[in-house]
Amino acid sequence: MKGNQKDSSEKPGMLSVTRPGPKLMVWLICFIVFTYIIYMLKLVSTSRSCDDSITFTTLSANVSSSSALPSRRRESEEEEKVDTVDEPTDLNHVVFGIAASSKLWKQRKEYIKIWYKPKHMRGYVWLDKEVKRNSSSNEEDDDEDLLPPVKISGGTASFPYTNKQGQRSALRISRIVSEMLRLGLKNVRWFVMGDDDTVFVTDNLIRVLRKYDHEQMYYIGSLSESHLQNIFFSYGMAYGGGGFAISYPLAKALSKMQDRCIQRYPALYGSDDRMQACMAELGVPLTKELGFHQYDVYGSLFGLLAAHPVTPFVSVHHLDVVEPIFPNTTRVRALKKLTVPMKLDSAGLLQQSICYDKHKSWTVSVSWGYAVQIFRGIFSPREMEMPSRTFLNWYKRADYTAYAFNTRPVSRQPCQKPFVYYMSTTRFDKQLNTTVSEYTRHRVSHPSCKWKMTNPAEINTIVVYKKPDPHLWERSPRRNCCRVLQTKRNNTLWINVGVCREGEVTEVK
Repeated sequence: MKGNQKDSSEKPGMLSVTRPGPKLMVWLICFIVFTYIIYMLKLVSTSRSCDDSITFTTLSANVSSSSALPSRRRESEEEEKVDTVDEPTDLNHVVFGIAASSKLWKQRKEYIKIWYKPKHMRGYVWLDKEVKRNSSSNEEDDDEDLLPPVKISGGTASFPYTNKQGQRSALRISRIVSEMLRLGLKNVRWFVMGDDDTVFVTDNLIRVLRKYDHEQMYYIGSLSESHLQNIFFSYGMAYGGGGFAISYPLAKALSKMQDRCIQRYPALYGSDDRMQACMAELGVPLTKELGFHQYDVYGSLFGLLAAHPVTPFVSVHHLDVVEPIFPNTTRVRALKKLTVPMKLDSAGLLQQSICYDKHKSWTVSVSWGYAVQIFRGIFSPREMEMPSRTFLNWYKRADYTAYAFNTRPVSRQPCQKPFVYYMSTTRFDKQLNTTVSEYTRHRVSHPSCKWKMTNPAEINTIVVYKKPDPHLWERSPRRNCCRVLQTKRNNTLWINVGVCREGEVTEVK
């Protein structure tokens, strides 16, 4: 025992060293191997993500470069579309649909020649059937250059029609707008309907259409002059003879439902009321523009044309029914005569001005480009702006209460019978920068007058000066003012017509 104790206490200041066990060595090796494996996996994954990002970047570059050209094209197309939308409505945006009859085509095509310009307009004449051509006539060949292309309306045998007073042609005419839409014409904003005896003032038509957004649904036109007509048909209906305009979106909506719509109204009389019935189903009301004239009257249009409302003169209809608008000539020649001032100042055509010759106590009414009237005495503007009843109602037994507007009677007082002067010539004076139109007295017998005042019969010619005013309807509606100019020539009356000056009022002080 002593020997053992001695050995243990030989070197008391030194620690005893022991060898690690085998389990510890195994765990150490596993830890090193595991750490190495994790490191390698992380390195591999990092390299793959880099390769993927490089591949994705290359792919993105290729895609972006390949799509650059179409995107530029889209941008240019969008810019072009914006420019087209911002472009003011013009004749190239309008397509005319003219309802015509093969029986009356030879006669009525002369009216279309007056206003339609094939090189500047688009439109189609829609007939019920083909018109036989005379192969030996050169006139028909010339007509093709002056008229719209002719198309034959689609069949309507599948649609019911039960109105005993009307004609089945109303069905085909009511479908003209839809048929034109299906032609697939480009850059169309408006479809304008009219009859073969309708004459349009196309410049004024464009002035009216520019007031409205062609990308919205619009149904634009006017009523009949006959109160009874409006009651029998509708006060919310545009009369097709006077013409009406339908915007492209509305025409598109109409074409999708019209054939179903007209199936529901077999008892209606004409095409206009069928069109209005479908508009009612679409929920689109009539936007009234008084410049579209149905002229459901007989006799002379003088009273209506000499006191035209303060609105652009857009159309005239029923030309075969009324008398020629100028005396001692044919209907077609009279209308051609009206186109002369129309070309010089279409905005001011038929616009009424009222003024007074204070020294002679005369009332003067100017319907520019058409006629001038001189009345003995002083008549208020309120009275003068009402049309005189030189015409008869569409229902001949009806009295003056059957009109849809105010009228005044033709005076029976001998001294108040107007002296009428019709337009004879119109020209543009470059030096004065104004139009100069002359009006010659219409030679008819006048009853004797005992009033002690200057006799208007002394005046043989009236000369009217008026500067063209193409922007007239871009301002708020107001009648132009006229001023009687004092001259030494006793047989000629000189008048100036133009925009009313500051503070100018039509009155006699």
